[in-house]
Amino acid sequence: MNSISIHRDALEMMAEARELISPLHRSTIAALPQETGHIAGYHIGWWDANGRQCKETGKYVRPTLAIACARAIGGETAVESAIPAAVAVELVHDFSLLHDDVMDKGLVRRHRATAWSLFGTPKAVLTGDLLVANAYRLLASSGRDTSGRSVGILAQTVLDLCVGQAMDLAFENRAEVTLAETKAMVTGKTGALIAGACELGAVAAGAGADVAAVMRAFGGHLGMLFQLVDDILGVWGDPSVTGKPVGADVASRKKSLPVVAALEAGTDASRSLSTLYSSAAPLTSEEVTDATQWIEEAGGREWAEAESTRLCQAAQECLEQVGADVRAVNDLLSLMRFLVERKA
Repeated sequence: MNSISIHRDALEMMAEARELISPLHRSTIAALPQETGHIAGYHIGWWDANGRQCKETGKYVRPTLAIACARAIGGETAVESAIPAAVAVELVHDFSLLHDDVMDKGLVRRHRATAWSLFGTPKAVLTGDLLVANAYRLLASSGRDTSGRSVGILAQTVLDLCVGQAMDLAFENRAEVTLAETKAMVTGKTGALIAGACELGAVAAGAGADVAAVMRAFGGHLGMLFQLVDDILGVWGDPSVTGKPVGADVASRKKSLPVVAALEAGTDASRSLSTLYSSAAPLTSEEVTDATQWIEEAGGREWAEAESTRLCQAAQECLEQVGADVRAVNDLLSLMRFLVERKA
């Protein structure tokens, strides 16, 4: 990643994307039935539960990727054509989060109460349904020759996302999962929408099937990388950065990528970790410390860091393959660096 200099800050790019998509994004939410529109705007962070305006804090990673990939393929003139796709992927992202909070019974999202916990499960689910329906509508009504193709891409993306979520739910009731299964789950649950955002941006810029597939692969590498960094932070992250207690994922016995890699290593540390993860009793702070040490001793951290390096290289090779201009490559590398280094 150091071979090409980075000229634009990722946060600057995300602010630009937020401004670009804001008119269409806000008009789409405003067109919803009043109550569901209020819930959607609360969930997004535009206002509080009483409708008072809030300072917008969303990062808009996926819309930024859609716009950056459109620019990489078609130049500056392609940016406007990617706006419906950028809004669509953000609508799907919020649909997935609304439903995820319901399934997980999560009480906090973006540092405040989740939508379902405030407004009730039926209304939160319905709001998510309306968001994903509007994502399809935006692409179908874009008036572009590629609209049918884009709807198909989004449909496959949502299908992959839901399959990944189903796998994640199934894993909660299984004593053992393999690393291959865990990577497949992440490819769907986390990676599908990031990959879809990149592909949709490329298609909006006029990319053919081959180039669009390479940009989707680029996004797939970023999606896996995004989750891998989250998983590393979940085990070894600084609480002042993550906002969670030390070893929070270990305490909840989350079968994250580094943990599953450690469990599969076949070492004494792996067996000790497996015994602890198989216990039903809540883990003490001492057991969390022991488990964290065993994950590292069994090679979980080393594997995760090596995999991160491999994914960064694979993503960069995708950009080299499509022959995007240097500024566009720099933008996408800046976003990749943000995903890797957001712990800082």
